[in-house]
Amino acid sequence: MERTLRALPELHRECLHHIQAEPRRRNPTKVSGTRRRDRLNLAAIDARNNIVAILESWSHFAAERLGTTAAVRSVPHLARFLGRHLDWLAAQPPAAEFADEIEDLRVELLNAIDPDPDTAGSPAPPARDCVVDGCPGTIDASPQHHTGGRTSIGCSSGHSWGIREWLTLRHLMDQRRKAAV
Repeated sequence: MERTLRALPELHRECLHHIQAEPRRRNPTKVSGTRRRDRLNLAAIDARNNIVAILESWSHFAAERLGTTAAVRSVPHLARFLGRHLDWLAAQPPAAEFADEIEDLRVELLNAIDPDPDTAGSPAPPARDCVVDGCPGTIDASPQHHTGGRTSIGCSSGHSWGIREWLTLRHLMDQRRKAAV
């Protein structure tokens, strides 16, 4: 568990470089005229969000019961905090749940960084409902390249967002999905 906690910050950092995924090619020969179709790696985005949320939750659990202050909301700080209190956490009733969640995070990050070649380049990620009030469209996570080098994400009804707005957009989509449940 200690080794896994120490590895999480580097995996989290490495995952950032894999957010804009390029599927592995089975045949590395480039054919003239073929276009590379970039996609956002939703698994990498989700893994980076999940690790912060889960480490923060366990840090607050430990801090509250130990009567101390939780770590700063960053993966390196949270992982170090949990590592310092690992013996205490291992003695608590939810220790098995903690261990499972930390291992699941490691596996999720590794899968986002180096996806299974059989699933890399598979069909596009699922479309999500548009976040614009009253819009019946769906958002596709496949970036569209425009003349002038601009890249955007759009919905089927014509709304468009810059690629850098994806994390905010993703948060809005998640809020809508949770509200609908």
